[in-house]
Amino acid sequence: MRERKEKTMIQPVAESELMQAAFIHSESWKESHRGVCSEEFIAQHTPERQRQYLESAAEQGARLYMLTDGKPVGIVSVRGSLIENLYVLPDEQNRGYGTQLLLFAARQCADTPTLWILSTNERARRLYERHGFRPTGNIIRHQGGISEQEFRLIQGAGRK
Repeated sequence: MRERKEKTMIQPVAESELMQAAFIHSESWKESHRGVCSEEFIAQHTPERQRQYLESAAEQGARLYMLTDGKPVGIVSVRGSLIENLYVLPDEQNRGYGTQLLLFAARQCADTPTLWILSTNERARRLYERHGFRPTGNIIRHQGGISEQEFRLIQGAGRK
């Protein structure tokens, strides 16, 4: 008997799935900020807190999507032309899910896609640059020497 292989799917997050999306956000955020933020600050990012964050983002116009491959593995949100909250569970990374979410999100943008990344997140930077995103020069500096950098999609700059 053959095992049925599930297809990856990206769909809007229903209210009943919001806690799953918050879990993905929490686990992935903690992993990407480990070594950059204090353990106390990282510990505050529980699924319950991230659910409130995602609900607030939706109230401000963000559309939240979830990628499933037999189970929920990643999320992304889009607000206008801003891509936010692109997170893949740590154990599910390096399987193409981030690329799928990024390309999907870019197609949802009202205009030229933009996003912000933590200056220390080299994995995200490589992903975005591989798909044509380039730094705009806009930087937000946070306490402790941490900064975020804005990237914008430049047509023809990446390899698809």
